[in-house]
Amino acid sequence: MTDVGAVRRWVRRTRSAHRERGETLGNFYFAVLFVFIVGGMVHRQLAAVFWPGTPNASELAAYSLAAAVAGGLYLALRRLGPLALSRPAASWLLTAPVSRRRLLLPSLWVATAAAAAAGALGAFAIVGHVAARPVPAGAGALLPLGGALLGGALMLTALGAQGERRWASWSDDAAYVLLAAGLAGLVADSAVAAPHAPAGWPAASVVATATGPLAVVVLVFFLLAVRGLARTPNDRILEASRTAGTFADSAFGVEPSFVTEMVERRYWGRRRLRSRRLPERIPALVAQDLLMVRRRPRRLLWLAGSAALPSLLAHAPGWVLAMAVLVGGMVAGGVTTANVRTDAGNPWMPRMLGLSSRTAVLQRLVVPGVVAALWYTAALILLGVLGDLPPGPWWALGAALGPVGAVAAVRKARTGFVDNSLLPLETPAGSIATGPVLAAFAGVDVLILGLPTIVQMAQGGPLSWTGVIVQAAVAGFGARAYLSGTTATDRVELSAR
Repeated sequence: MTDVGAVRRWVRRTRSAHRERGETLGNFYFAVLFVFIVGGMVHRQLAAVFWPGTPNASELAAYSLAAAVAGGLYLALRRLGPLALSRPAASWLLTAPVSRRRLLLPSLWVATAAAAAAGALGAFAIVGHVAARPVPAGAGALLPLGGALLGGALMLTALGAQGERRWASWSDDAAYVLLAAGLAGLVADSAVAAPHAPAGWPAASVVATATGPLAVVVLVFFLLAVRGLARTPNDRILEASRTAGTFADSAFGVEPSFVTEMVERRYWGRRRLRSRRLPERIPALVAQDLLMVRRRPRRLLWLAGSAALPSLLAHAPGWVLAMAVLVGGMVAGGVTTANVRTDAGNPWMPRMLGLSSRTAVLQRLVVPGVVAALWYTAALILLGVLGDLPPGPWWALGAALGPVGAVAAVRKARTGFVDNSLLPLETPAGSIATGPVLAAFAGVDVLILGLPTIVQMAQGGPLSWTGVIVQAAVAGFGARAYLSGTTATDRVELSAR
């Protein structure tokens, strides 16, 4: 059995042998300087997010936020592993004659520290928004500590799920329910005047009594996790390593499509596809999109629930609420745009079917347009029911916005890889790579077709049928212009010009 510590030290020495002595110090200096500069720029915004001057949230919001943070943190840990190795370590060390426990232990420490830090930040923010001032020193320190312990407990639960498929499925479903309940609670809090937390803090002895046993339990389960670390299946570690590597590639190359493609491949790779044939009168690409929608019922359920999220911004300026609604419809319309992304990269299906790019894009716009229209309609109706919109036919405006969301989603999917060959933009703060910026705004720029809705919601006046007709005309004209300007009847390629 080879000492894995000696192997790691040899790998680090070999990897850094070509570097100059001052290069590592230069990277460290740059990282520290970056943190100080960015911290100096956004420290006021961070203070408003984590610890505002006065408490501004209700008890219902606090419990809902705690549930949403716990569910979201658990799902993030599950998607990232939580136990992972770098791709070189997974390739060369996982099968080497080394101690698996010592090989995986650093990853366990990193995952535990990250989960504890996330839990502590979440607890700190919740306490900052809810608890009365002034803050007692003892209780104020113990509550974030409790959040850190809960984060560690979530990490250990995710670690258990990584090694057991049945436990994984059950715990994932429970986390989804917890996240949905938290978001529903936040929506309900924005709709009703929930009472704020009572003044005063619990005694430090009470908080310590609740935190102490939790710390003991987490410590015991952590030791048990270390003891059983070597029994973690290889395929789960390799899957987590591929995920971490894909995220690293996406961040280094500023290419988010790597993550999107990984998620799609992983989802469809685990599915057993069974479906009934659709009527032949339905165009081929529309039928393919319909099959994709039917095979992802959980995603449709999440989209239906997300129609309530714009109500969280009910107290924001009208144009902010309008932009949130428009972006939400674009996301909803993207439920089938993975097919567009595939066709844009390799248009073998339109070529085999003998479809021009214009016909293909026209068919690909149908299902996203319907889904986006339904999402817009549901979101605007809910905002109207909650009293966040003035009177008017908002349901009709939602239907009129359907082409806007569809065109925005399809344009984003047709963008393809980030073009890093574009000249950078020189600013007083440094160079800005224009390729990633243009890719980030692709699709969002088309939401300018919803300008009548933005103006209407920013003014805050009642909606008339004239406003609906104007929005429908602008959306229809914009969709037609997009189709004519980016496609042709004599070419097959779907990549955007």
